[in-house]
Amino acid sequence: QVQLVESGGGLVQAGGSLRLSCAASERTYSRYAMGWFRQAPGKESEFVATINWSGSTYYADSVKGRFTISRDNAKNTVYLQMLSLKPEDTAVYYCAADLNWMAIATMKVAYEYWGQGTQVTVSS
Repeated sequence: QVQLVESGGGLVQAGGSLRLSCAASERTYSRYAMGWFRQAPGKESEFVATINWSGSTYYADSVKGRFTISRDNAKNTVYLQMLSLKPEDTAVYYCAADLNWMAIATMKVAYEYWGQGTQVTVSS
């Protein structure tokens, strides 16, 4: 089974940057689309960004122009580069894998595997 591990979260001041990574611990199901979601306390999970196997991307309006999703297929790793961070970006960030490798999906139900999450805190 695919297992995903996120890293790179932390505490940063507004305007700062962080780069999140998500690595698959298993070598099976390497041909998949990937997405990032986030959830703040008391709020619903929110779509952030997605990238399919061929490299097509899609972003939530709230992060367009600030966040960049990328992938290294050989390493089974996906990244989320976050620039110009705002306090409203504070959340636990989760990566997820979609076995439909051509998909560009914004709904949680489309993704079969999930990481444990990494905390991002942006102070004002």
